[in-house]
Amino acid sequence: MNGSCLEFKNPIRDAISRIRFAPQSNNLLISSWDSSLRLHAVDCSQLRLEASFEAALLDCCFQEETVAFSAGSDGSITRYDLESGISNKIGNHDDIATCVEYSTETRQVFTAGFDKKIIAWDVFGAKPQVFLKNLDADVESMSLSGFELIVAVGSSVDIYDLRNLDQSVRTNESCMDVTIRCVSSIPYSKGYAVGSIDGRVNLEISYPSGSNNTGYMFRCYPRSRDGRNHVVPVNDIAFNPLISGVFVTGDNAGYVTAWDAKSRRRLFDVILSAPSIVTSCSVNLNNIASLTYNHGGQILAVASSHTYQEATEMSVVPFLLLQVQPFNIYAIR
Repeated sequence: MNGSCLEFKNPIRDAISRIRFAPQSNNLLISSWDSSLRLHAVDCSQLRLEASFEAALLDCCFQEETVAFSAGSDGSITRYDLESGISNKIGNHDDIATCVEYSTETRQVFTAGFDKKIIAWDVFGAKPQVFLKNLDADVESMSLSGFELIVAVGSSVDIYDLRNLDQSVRTNESCMDVTIRCVSSIPYSKGYAVGSIDGRVNLEISYPSGSNNTGYMFRCYPRSRDGRNHVVPVNDIAFNPLISGVFVTGDNAGYVTAWDAKSRRRLFDVILSAPSIVTSCSVNLNNIASLTYNHGGQILAVASSHTYQEATEMSVVPFLLLQVQPFNIYAIR
Protein backbone atom coordinates (compact mmCIF):
# COMPACT_ATOMS: atom_id res chain seq x y z
CA MET A 1 0.00 0.00 0.00
CA ASN A 2 1.49 3.32 -1.07
CA GLY A 3 1.07 6.69 0.58
CA SER A 4 2.61 10.09 0.91
CA CYS A 5 3.18 12.44 3.80
CA LEU A 6 2.55 16.17 3.80
CA GLU A 7 5.56 18.03 5.12
CA PHE A 8 5.63 21.66 6.23
CA LYS A 9 8.51 24.15 6.26
CA ASN A 10 7.07 25.36 9.55
CA PRO A 11 6.13 22.09 11.31
CA ILE A 12 2.82 21.80 13.11
CA ARG A 13 4.01 22.39 16.65
CA ASP A 14 1.15 20.83 18.60
CA ALA A 15 -1.66 18.31 18.21
CA ILE A 16 -3.87 18.37 15.11
CA SER A 17 -7.51 18.87 16.03
CA ARG A 18 -9.28 18.54 12.66
CA ILE A 19 -8.67 18.05 8.93
CA ARG A 20 -11.28 18.68 6.23
CA PHE A 21 -11.15 18.43 2.44
CA ALA A 22 -12.67 21.27 0.44
CA PRO A 23 -16.11 20.71 -1.15
CA GLN A 24 -14.88 20.52 -4.76
CA SER A 25 -11.07 20.30 -4.68
CA ASN A 26 -8.21 18.49 -2.98
CA ASN A 27 -7.35 21.45 -0.77
CA LEU A 28 -7.03 20.31 2.83
CA LEU A 29 -7.96 22.51 5.80
CA ILE A 30 -6.01 21.82 9.01
CA SER A 31 -6.68 23.20 12.49
CA SER A 32 -4.32 22.54 15.38
CA TRP A 33 -3.50 23.32 18.98
CA ASP A 34 -0.57 25.51 17.91
CA SER A 35 -3.15 28.25 17.17
CA SER A 36 -2.81 27.95 13.39
CA LEU A 37 -5.16 27.27 10.51
CA ARG A 38 -3.49 25.89 7.40
CA LEU A 39 -4.71 25.27 3.86
CA HIS A 40 -2.67 22.69 1.97
CA ALA A 41 -3.07 21.86 -1.73
CA VAL A 42 -2.62 18.09 -1.78
CA ASP A 43 -2.34 17.76 -5.59
CA CYS A 44 0.76 19.98 -5.82
CA SER A 45 1.87 19.58 -2.17
CA GLN A 46 1.90 23.31 -1.47
CA LEU A 47 0.91 25.28 1.59
CA ARG A 48 -1.61 27.87 0.39
CA LEU A 49 -2.35 29.58 3.70
CA GLU A 50 -1.15 29.65 7.29
CA ALA A 51 -3.05 31.94 9.67
CA SER A 52 -1.90 32.25 13.28
CA PHE A 53 -3.89 33.41 16.31
CA GLU A 54 -3.52 33.50 20.08
CA ALA A 55 -5.98 30.71 20.90
CA ALA A 56 -5.68 27.02 20.09
CA LEU A 57 -8.03 25.85 17.31
CA LEU A 58 -10.18 22.85 18.19
CA ASP A 59 -12.20 22.50 14.98
CA CYS A 60 -12.59 23.87 11.45
CA CYS A 61 -14.89 23.54 8.46
CA PHE A 62 -15.49 24.95 4.98
CA GLN A 63 -18.29 27.28 3.98
CA GLU A 64 -17.21 27.05 0.35
CA GLU A 65 -13.96 26.57 -1.56
CA THR A 66 -12.50 29.90 -0.47
CA VAL A 67 -14.15 30.48 2.92
CA ALA A 68 -13.68 28.57 6.18
CA PHE A 69 -14.54 28.75 9.88
CA SER A 70 -12.71 27.77 13.07
CA ALA A 71 -13.57 27.19 16.73
CA GLY A 72 -11.05 28.41 19.31
CA SER A 73 -10.10 27.61 22.88
CA ASP A 74 -10.98 31.22 23.79
CA GLY A 75 -14.55 30.56 22.64
CA SER A 76 -14.18 32.51 19.41
CA ILE A 77 -15.81 31.53 16.13
CA THR A 78 -13.81 32.99 13.24
CA ARG A 79 -14.49 33.27 9.51
CA TYR A 80 -11.56 33.18 7.07
CA ASP A 81 -11.27 34.36 3.48
CA LEU A 82 -8.77 31.77 2.24
CA GLU A 83 -7.80 33.82 -0.83
CA SER A 84 -7.06 37.13 0.87
CA GLY A 85 -6.12 35.76 4.28
CA ILE A 86 -8.53 38.18 5.96
CA SER A 87 -10.36 36.90 9.03
CA ASN A 88 -13.16 38.24 11.21
CA LYS A 89 -14.74 36.97 14.42
CA ILE A 90 -18.46 36.27 14.06
CA GLY A 91 -19.13 35.49 17.73
CA ASN A 92 -18.04 33.93 21.01
CA HIS A 93 -19.01 31.08 23.32
CA ASP A 94 -18.76 31.64 27.07
CA ASP A 95 -16.17 28.88 27.30
CA ILE A 96 -13.99 26.81 24.95
CA ALA A 97 -15.57 26.33 21.50
CA THR A 98 -15.15 22.70 20.45
CA CYS A 99 -17.23 22.10 17.30
CA VAL A 100 -18.12 24.03 14.15
CA GLU A 101 -20.26 23.02 11.14
CA TYR A 102 -21.66 25.02 8.20
CA SER A 103 -25.05 24.36 6.60
CA THR A 104 -25.37 25.19 2.91
CA GLU A 105 -29.15 24.63 3.19
CA THR A 106 -29.77 27.30 5.84
CA ARG A 107 -26.57 29.35 5.36
CA GLN A 108 -25.81 29.17 9.07
CA VAL A 109 -22.81 28.23 11.16
CA PHE A 110 -23.55 25.81 14.01
CA THR A 111 -21.16 25.66 16.95
CA ALA A 112 -20.90 24.02 20.37
CA GLY A 113 -18.64 24.44 23.36
CA PHE A 114 -17.82 23.73 26.98
CA ASP A 115 -20.47 26.28 27.96
CA LYS A 116 -22.95 23.48 27.12
CA LYS A 117 -24.58 25.53 24.36
CA ILE A 118 -25.40 24.96 20.72
CA ILE A 119 -25.47 28.22 18.78
CA ALA A 120 -26.44 29.00 15.19
CA TRP A 121 -24.84 32.07 13.63
CA ASP A 122 -26.33 33.88 10.67
CA VAL A 123 -23.15 35.17 9.02
CA PHE A 124 -25.05 37.04 6.30
CA GLY A 125 -27.58 38.92 8.42
CA ALA A 126 -27.48 41.65 11.00
CA LYS A 127 -28.49 39.32 13.83
CA PRO A 128 -25.63 36.87 14.39
CA GLN A 129 -27.18 34.60 17.05
CA VAL A 130 -30.43 33.00 15.94
CA PHE A 131 -30.56 29.81 17.98
CA LEU A 132 -29.40 28.92 21.44
CA LYS A 133 -29.84 25.69 23.37
CA ASN A 134 -28.52 24.86 26.83
CA LEU A 135 -27.53 21.25 27.37
CA ASP A 136 -26.89 19.20 30.48
CA ALA A 137 -23.40 18.13 29.38
CA ASP A 138 -20.54 19.07 27.10
CA VAL A 139 -20.90 18.38 23.38
CA GLU A 140 -18.35 15.70 22.56
CA SER A 141 -18.81 15.84 18.78
CA MET A 142 -21.12 17.25 16.12
CA SER A 143 -21.85 16.44 12.48
CA LEU A 144 -24.10 17.91 9.80
CA SER A 145 -25.66 16.41 6.69
CA GLY A 146 -28.49 18.07 4.77
CA PHE A 147 -31.07 19.38 7.24
CA GLU A 148 -29.95 17.05 10.05
CA LEU A 149 -27.64 18.24 12.81
CA ILE A 150 -26.39 15.29 14.88
CA VAL A 151 -24.93 16.08 18.30
CA ALA A 152 -23.16 13.68 20.66
CA VAL A 153 -23.74 14.63 24.30
CA GLY A 154 -22.21 12.29 26.85
CA SER A 155 -23.48 8.82 25.92
CA SER A 156 -26.51 9.96 23.88
CA VAL A 157 -27.17 11.39 20.42
CA ASP A 158 -29.53 14.29 19.72
CA ILE A 159 -30.78 14.86 16.18
CA TYR A 160 -32.12 18.28 15.12
CA ASP A 161 -34.00 19.32 12.02
CA LEU A 162 -32.54 22.65 10.92
CA ARG A 163 -35.98 23.71 9.69
CA ASN A 164 -37.37 23.42 13.24
CA LEU A 165 -34.71 24.10 15.85
CA ASP A 166 -37.05 24.50 18.79
CA GLN A 167 -36.66 20.87 19.76
CA SER A 168 -34.65 17.81 18.84
CA VAL A 169 -36.30 15.44 16.40
CA ARG A 170 -35.06 12.38 18.24
CA THR A 171 -32.83 11.48 21.16
CA ASN A 172 -31.15 8.09 21.23
CA GLU A 173 -30.35 7.90 24.92
CA SER A 174 -29.45 4.22 24.82
CA CYS A 175 -26.97 4.72 22.01
CA MET A 176 -24.01 3.97 24.27
CA ASP A 177 -23.46 3.16 27.94
CA VAL A 178 -20.14 5.02 27.87
CA THR A 179 -19.02 8.42 26.59
CA ILE A 180 -19.19 8.96 22.86
CA ARG A 181 -15.93 10.23 21.38
CA CYS A 182 -17.07 11.05 17.83
CA VAL A 183 -20.14 11.18 15.59
CA SER A 184 -20.22 11.24 11.80
CA SER A 185 -23.16 11.86 9.47
CA ILE A 186 -23.70 9.70 6.39
CA PRO A 187 -23.46 11.75 3.17
CA TYR A 188 -25.78 9.67 0.95
CA SER A 189 -28.63 8.81 3.33
CA LYS A 190 -30.07 9.64 6.73
CA GLY A 191 -28.13 8.24 9.61
CA TYR A 192 -24.90 8.37 11.51
CA ALA A 193 -22.14 6.40 13.18
CA VAL A 194 -20.70 7.05 16.63
CA GLY A 195 -17.45 5.86 18.15
CA SER A 196 -16.99 5.37 21.89
CA ILE A 197 -14.14 5.62 24.34
CA ASP A 198 -14.19 1.83 24.77
CA GLY A 199 -13.65 1.01 21.09
CA ARG A 200 -17.20 0.37 19.93
CA VAL A 201 -19.05 1.78 16.92
CA ASN A 202 -22.83 2.18 16.73
CA LEU A 203 -24.26 2.47 13.22
CA GLU A 204 -27.69 3.79 12.22
CA ILE A 205 -28.41 4.07 8.47
CA SER A 206 -31.78 4.83 6.82
CA TYR A 207 -31.63 4.40 3.06
CA PRO A 208 -34.08 6.30 0.78
CA SER A 209 -35.80 3.08 -0.29
CA GLY A 210 -36.36 2.04 3.32
CA SER A 211 -35.75 -1.62 2.47
CA ASN A 212 -32.11 -1.82 3.51
CA ASN A 213 -32.08 0.13 6.75
CA THR A 214 -29.14 -0.80 8.94
CA GLY A 215 -28.61 -0.52 12.67
CA TYR A 216 -26.15 -2.40 14.83
CA MET A 217 -23.19 -2.04 17.19
CA PHE A 218 -19.80 -3.70 16.89
CA ARG A 219 -16.36 -3.68 18.44
CA CYS A 220 -13.46 -2.52 16.29
CA TYR A 221 -10.53 -3.35 18.54
CA PRO A 222 -7.18 -3.57 16.77
CA ARG A 223 -5.25 -6.80 17.13
CA SER A 224 -1.67 -6.78 18.33
CA ARG A 225 1.02 -9.18 17.18
CA ASP A 226 0.07 -11.56 19.98
CA GLY A 227 -3.44 -11.80 18.48
CA ARG A 228 -5.21 -10.21 21.43
CA ASN A 229 -7.82 -7.48 21.24
CA HIS A 230 -6.97 -4.14 22.86
CA VAL A 231 -9.57 -1.63 24.02
CA VAL A 232 -8.79 1.82 22.57
CA PRO A 233 -11.04 4.83 21.90
CA VAL A 234 -12.41 5.49 18.42
CA ASN A 235 -11.39 9.09 17.71
CA ASP A 236 -12.97 9.69 14.30
CA ILE A 237 -15.15 8.12 11.60
CA ALA A 238 -15.39 9.09 7.92
CA PHE A 239 -17.77 7.76 5.25
CA ASN A 240 -16.64 7.35 1.67
CA PRO A 241 -18.84 9.61 -0.51
CA LEU A 242 -18.33 7.40 -3.57
CA ILE A 243 -19.05 3.88 -2.29
CA SER A 244 -22.23 3.43 -0.27
CA GLY A 245 -21.71 1.75 3.09
CA VAL A 246 -17.92 2.00 3.19
CA PHE A 247 -16.40 3.94 6.07
CA VAL A 248 -13.16 4.17 8.04
CA THR A 249 -12.45 4.47 11.75
CA GLY A 250 -9.34 5.90 13.41
CA ASP A 251 -8.32 4.97 16.94
CA ASN A 252 -5.86 5.71 19.72
CA ALA A 253 -3.51 2.90 18.69
CA GLY A 254 -2.67 4.35 15.28
CA TYR A 255 -5.00 2.10 13.29
CA VAL A 256 -7.15 3.22 10.37
CA THR A 257 -9.69 0.48 9.61
CA ALA A 258 -12.03 0.28 6.62
CA TRP A 259 -15.46 -1.33 7.05
CA ASP A 260 -18.44 -2.29 4.92
CA ALA A 261 -21.68 -1.44 6.68
CA LYS A 262 -23.93 -3.67 4.57
CA SER A 263 -21.91 -6.87 4.86
CA ARG A 264 -20.72 -6.01 8.39
CA ARG A 265 -17.16 -6.84 7.41
CA ARG A 266 -13.74 -5.43 8.17
CA LEU A 267 -12.10 -4.67 4.81
CA PHE A 268 -8.54 -3.86 5.81
CA ASP A 269 -6.34 -2.11 8.39
CA VAL A 270 -3.72 0.58 7.89
CA ILE A 271 -1.06 1.07 10.57
CA LEU A 272 0.65 4.40 10.05
CA SER A 273 3.92 3.31 11.65
CA ALA A 274 4.44 0.55 9.09
CA PRO A 275 7.14 1.46 6.52
CA SER A 276 5.06 -0.01 3.67
CA ILE A 277 2.27 2.50 4.32
CA VAL A 278 4.18 5.76 4.36
CA THR A 279 7.24 5.81 2.13
CA SER A 280 8.25 9.46 1.97
CA CYS A 281 8.64 10.17 5.70
CA SER A 282 8.81 8.53 9.07
CA VAL A 283 5.60 8.41 11.12
CA ASN A 284 5.51 7.23 14.70
CA LEU A 285 2.66 5.15 16.04
CA ASN A 286 0.43 8.01 17.23
CA ASN A 287 -3.26 8.47 17.82
CA ILE A 288 -5.45 8.98 14.77
CA ALA A 289 -6.78 12.46 15.47
CA SER A 290 -8.93 13.09 12.38
CA LEU A 291 -10.00 11.53 9.08
CA THR A 292 -11.48 13.00 5.90
CA TYR A 293 -12.24 11.84 2.35
CA ASN A 294 -11.98 14.18 -0.61
CA HIS A 295 -15.19 14.96 -2.54
CA GLY A 296 -14.66 12.10 -5.01
CA GLY A 297 -13.74 9.48 -2.42
CA GLN A 298 -10.36 8.70 -4.02
CA ILE A 299 -8.16 10.24 -1.32
CA LEU A 300 -8.30 9.61 2.41
CA ALA A 301 -6.36 12.06 4.58
CA VAL A 302 -5.29 10.84 8.01
CA ALA A 303 -4.06 13.13 10.79
CA SER A 304 -1.73 11.31 13.17
CA SER A 305 -0.99 13.17 16.39
CA HIS A 306 -1.60 13.29 20.12
CA THR A 307 -1.56 15.82 22.90
CA TYR A 308 1.88 15.17 24.40
CA GLN A 309 4.02 15.14 21.25
CA GLU A 310 4.67 17.49 18.38
CA ALA A 311 2.43 16.81 15.40
CA THR A 312 4.93 17.42 12.60
CA GLU A 313 3.53 15.16 9.92
CA MET A 314 0.26 14.20 8.33
CA SER A 315 -0.29 11.09 6.25
CA VAL A 316 -2.30 11.24 3.04
CA VAL A 317 -3.28 7.85 1.68
CA PRO A 318 -4.52 7.98 -1.95
CA PHE A 319 -7.02 5.25 -2.83
CA LEU A 320 -8.16 4.26 -6.30
CA LEU A 321 -11.30 2.43 -5.24
CA LEU A 322 -12.21 -0.34 -7.70
CA GLN A 323 -14.87 -2.73 -6.48
CA VAL A 324 -14.01 -6.20 -7.79
CA GLN A 325 -17.27 -7.72 -6.57
CA PRO A 326 -19.84 -6.71 -3.96
CA PHE A 327 -18.32 -6.14 -0.51
CA ASN A 328 -14.82 -7.20 -1.56
CA ILE A 329 -11.40 -5.64 -1.08
CA TYR A 330 -10.50 -2.65 -3.25
CA ALA A 331 -7.47 -2.09 -5.43
CA ILE A 332 -5.26 0.62 -4.00
CA ARG A 333 -3.08 2.98 -5.97
